[in-house]
Amino acid sequence: MNELIGRVADRFQKRFGGKPLLVVSPGRVNLIGEHTDYNEGFVLPGTTDKAIIFAAAPRTDAVCHFISHDFDQEFRCELDSLHRSPLRWPDYLQGVIDQFLRAGHRLRGFNCVFGGDIPVGAGMSSSAAIEGGLAFALNAMFGLGLDSLTLVKLAQKAENEFVGVRCGIMDQFINIHGREKMVLKLDCRSLTYEYFPFEREDLRIIVSDTLVRRELAGSEYNVRRRQCEDGVNLLKRFQPEVGSLRDVTLELLQAHQTEFDPVIFRRCDYVVRENIRVAEACVDLLRGDFKSFGERMYDSHAGLRDDYEVSSSELNTLVEAAARVPGVLGSRMMGAGFGGCTISLVESAAIPEFEARVSRDYQAATGQPPKIYVIRIEAGTHLV
Repeated sequence: MNELIGRVADRFQKRFGGKPLLVVSPGRVNLIGEHTDYNEGFVLPGTTDKAIIFAAAPRTDAVCHFISHDFDQEFRCELDSLHRSPLRWPDYLQGVIDQFLRAGHRLRGFNCVFGGDIPVGAGMSSSAAIEGGLAFALNAMFGLGLDSLTLVKLAQKAENEFVGVRCGIMDQFINIHGREKMVLKLDCRSLTYEYFPFEREDLRIIVSDTLVRRELAGSEYNVRRRQCEDGVNLLKRFQPEVGSLRDVTLELLQAHQTEFDPVIFRRCDYVVRENIRVAEACVDLLRGDFKSFGERMYDSHAGLRDDYEVSSSELNTLVEAAARVPGVLGSRMMGAGFGGCTISLVESAAIPEFEARVSRDYQAATGQPPKIYVIRIEAGTHLV
């Protein structure tokens, strides 16, 4: 991390001179609680030691001058003439500026160099790290005094409205609120949250990237949302106060199983059980029972594979390969599905065998090795 900070700061000083504000903005993993967010349920993410570094300083005019250290590209815009870019990466940054201006906050132009080591497309939310990191930097640089939740909402709206991706709030929320050696249980309805310890020194989180990009994820995501809404509408006939699957117990769901289309029932059953798993996983963390926690990860994957049907042969291959390695406590797909990555809970001593066996088995099944990242839970977005 220090080497990365040094490279970004050095490039800023060589290009612009002076001493910049330095911000670390991490990627995230979601340990358990998948496809529960849009059902007003619970998620359990944490921030990682993979991050994007921002070096920024104000200008005296209205020009915003960005340099992407990783792409070796530059982009300039003015505060009163933001515009979509064919480069795409500037849109995440301009979206944040746009939201600050729409909210009435006074900004000046600024120079900014950013770069990092969050793998793009691997499900660790590099986009939220860009948005949250710049929002945090603008707040600090111009002394705006905005609270954390305001920054989260501005960053989310930047992606929703300027970039045009209708993401939920989890990624931006954990980016700003993450803590070292802690994961965060977020209530996606009320946005209340609670921290739980993730402190066992001999455990690591491993993200394994299928390298399959999620062509089906967008359309199937919308189908799953509609199916969950159909289930809620059916249950409202029997219990009018049900507003989302968050309000549904297993007992209520099972009592009316015969009323459901079988596919709709399986979708709803998965979401209700996944919310229960998040609550039980938090109890496991309080007890330091990572074996039980890992079993819930496997159960989550089975539900995503068989009942929610958003896994893929590649994701299943990675989970099955991980389960064959002694010292792996749990593994599951992470994210929207149909590609992307898995997340595994692995004892440190087992990491070499994990990397070797999972790579070998996946390459045998697909013709290419996965990309594997060993992760620690670190602090959320902060000043250096």
